[in-house]
Amino acid sequence: MTAISRVTISVEALDRALPVYEGALGLARRYAVPGLVMLATDDGVEVLLHERTPTPGDFGVAPSFRVDDVDQVTEAALLAGASVVDSPADQPWGERQSVLHDPDGHVFCLVAPLVG
Repeated sequence: MTAISRVTISVEALDRALPVYEGALGLARRYAVPGLVMLATDDGVEVLLHERTPTPGDFGVAPSFRVDDVDQVTEAALLAGASVVDSPADQPWGERQSVLHDPDGHVFCLVAPLVG
């Protein structure tokens, strides 16, 4: 069996990254030690925020977070310090999606299945 266990994201400052990942996305905090905060999705995938100099880019790995309401979480993420790459829109593959940059410039997506 193969499953994603953890996604590690390098961040310049935890206090800038946590409002997006913990606050707006609602990831649950598992533990924190100096320089690291372990968060988790509802289904148990860990998201480790590691305080170290990031090297962001638009063409690397971009995690997608499944949320209940893409528009609402996009707005919350913007208020928490994220910026929009692509505004929420219905996609031909059956999802509503937005694409954002976190405060360090990493790309992440918010997705929800289209109903109907």
